[in-house]
Amino acid sequence: MKKTVAIGFLGTQLDFAGKGSQRWEKWRPTVGLCQQEDLLVHRLELLHDARSASLAERIRSDIAAVSPETEVRSVEISLRDPWDFEEVYTLLHDFARAYPFDIENEDYLIHITTGTHVAQICWFLLAEARYLPARLIQTSPPRKKEIANTVGSYAIIDLDLSRYDRIAQRFQREHDDTVSFLKSGIATRNSAFNGMIEQIEKVAGRSRAPMLFVGPTGAGKSFLARRVYELKRQRQQLGGRFVEVNCATLRGDSAMSALFGHVKGAFTGAQSERPGLLRGADGGLLFLDEIGELGLDEQAMLLKAIEEKRFFPFGSDKEAASDFQLIAGTHRDLRQWVQEGRFREDLFARINLWSFDLPGLAQRREDIEPNLAFELERFAQEHGQQVRFNVEAKRRYLAFANSPDAHWRGNFRELGASLTRMATLADAGRITEALVDEEIARLKQSWGHGSETDAAARALGAQADTLDRFDRLQLNAVLTVCAQASSLSEAGRLLFAVSRQEKKTANDADRLRKYFARFGLDWATIRRGL
Repeated sequence: MKKTVAIGFLGTQLDFAGKGSQRWEKWRPTVGLCQQEDLLVHRLELLHDARSASLAERIRSDIAAVSPETEVRSVEISLRDPWDFEEVYTLLHDFARAYPFDIENEDYLIHITTGTHVAQICWFLLAEARYLPARLIQTSPPRKKEIANTVGSYAIIDLDLSRYDRIAQRFQREHDDTVSFLKSGIATRNSAFNGMIEQIEKVAGRSRAPMLFVGPTGAGKSFLARRVYELKRQRQQLGGRFVEVNCATLRGDSAMSALFGHVKGAFTGAQSERPGLLRGADGGLLFLDEIGELGLDEQAMLLKAIEEKRFFPFGSDKEAASDFQLIAGTHRDLRQWVQEGRFREDLFARINLWSFDLPGLAQRREDIEPNLAFELERFAQEHGQQVRFNVEAKRRYLAFANSPDAHWRGNFRELGASLTRMATLADAGRITEALVDEEIARLKQSWGHGSETDAAARALGAQADTLDRFDRLQLNAVLTVCAQASSLSEAGRLLFAVSRQEKKTANDADRLRKYFARFGLDWATIRRGL
């Protein structure tokens, strides 16, 4: 059987009860620890400073009288300020590193009743981090009605949370609630998307590092960034504002001024000082959508602001400060842009620590149905009117939405607009088959094709009739993905997402270019036809 070893501070107040026999009439935590009937302490490591040596000796003698099986080792320490967190933690950390723990033959308990509150916190941190392979033990004085009892009681605290099912279940519920919050309560079914949200939830709660959301326009980058901000604010990790910037709208001097601010007279028309959006995000979260559209000068200044939390407003020789957290969004293939010299490699490395690919609606068709309910609920909140589908109308709309004819180039934004149109036109709060048919025709017209024309036919013309059905179906699927992508590289990355991981050098654009060459197609021709 393993021996029990207790480690704790000498209680200079609680353990002191005089020198005479009256001390046995009072509860003393260190002595009481060794008097428990169902707990035999084989060895006690008693920490104290030089000034308390005589009290430590008296406690050792009293323990020998009530528990002769207990060996008391006096451990003299040098502690100038027991309320200095850094000093106490350093001392106990050094003690833990030097102590010859023998976990095969001994069980260890940390007595947290004695010592300052700072010492108790440090004991906890060291045990939780497993620098001390021990459980915590707390002794308590006897209750008032137990007048004759000077032993008191004890409780052992095991920090292994995996042993506490109800706590583990509560953590799991809180985790599930957080993931649901990031998804706005939408019961999404796409496994890749759900896995990505799980990771974002962990990163958002544990890291202040920048995040990069990559995905086509309308995939929900801005919406998700705001949800991450709201989550961090709920957890008291942020106190400032959410500031959103679409970098595609910034050009020239206005880009510098909007982001970093300017001083009066910095350029023609600068009649007053402007703080800039980075300073507006101080203490909060800055979302830079379409970050790839920033010029190289703005990229250089942004890198400095991210790393140093300081930057120069336009036209100023005095630095400004802003401590913001960053989420960037883009539909570009920034790796390709780095190779082309259009995006700084050092900035890309800084914002690419946590990169998440948000798939477009065409890659998440199983999530169309749960998003219908979300969009109709949002319509009800904004317009004060509940709208529902007829059963047949919903079936017909979902059949089209999940078919190859539905391109969803605008992704979830386009789906939301589609639902808003039908809800607005619905009489008596019901979306009918007739409304669905009108909306399907409207969507097809906006995508520039008739109901009998497929993507392969538009791209190949009469040559499409010479294709096997297999090749035609495959080409249609490839072209559907291309309709969601802004570049050949992005389309290749989406199409070869699995096999590219096995290649040392992934040249997705070249693979896709060779595929199209089989049909006499190129990217320019395809984009004109989509």
